[in-house]
Amino acid sequence: MLETYLDALKAQAEPGRAEQMAAYHKQAREVLGVPNPATNELTKSWRQSLSVPERVDLARALWDTDIFEARIAAGKLLTQARIKEDQAVWDLLQSWVPQFDSWAIADHACSAISKRLLADSSRLDTVETWSQSDHMWTRRAALVATLPWAKMNNLKPADSAARERILAWAAAYVPDRDWFMQKAVAWWLRDLSKHDADRTRAFLAEHGQNMKGFARKEAAKYLKDA
Repeated sequence: MLETYLDALKAQAEPGRAEQMAAYHKQAREVLGVPNPATNELTKSWRQSLSVPERVDLARALWDTDIFEARIAAGKLLTQARIKEDQAVWDLLQSWVPQFDSWAIADHACSAISKRLLADSSRLDTVETWSQSDHMWTRRAALVATLPWAKMNNLKPADSAARERILAWAAAYVPDRDWFMQKAVAWWLRDLSKHDADRTRAFLAEHGQNMKGFARKEAAKYLKDA
């Protein structure tokens, strides 16, 4: 089954694009040169034609090829809000997190993870363990996968508590000088500022002086009094 889908992906590669993408994404793994819109169209059609168990099997196989676009396609294949029985999906997505080593691959997988967190917020207990990992990409995933809580309006008490919980992780990340970690904190706060400007200001008042300048500026991008 894998070869059929991999061939469909390879057929969308554009001449000369692989080298550009490999350089931009700093990839040592194989890069085919498939534009993102083409991957979107393919995975959309696959989601519509395959059952959830079949998608899980295909996503696992695509991920295990370690091809750049195949890993992105694997994440897209499992990105769906409503999945009736999603434990196998959640288990597979969790297994990928320690393997993250590229922002593009991680971000597509995190989009799928965020859907599963919204479906069952008790899974934030697992994500909290990621926030304490020695692996930078795992720590970063704790914020990227929980971005929906930054974007909520009219929060229910449980969602408000979840937002504060995630902001505590972000605060713990502030002393981390890694660019990707600073960027992740800024990204979360920037999105939050569109929905709760006061809470964003409060976070920056308490922690902003310890953030890198670019991150502080990014976090405050949409605050009118920044």
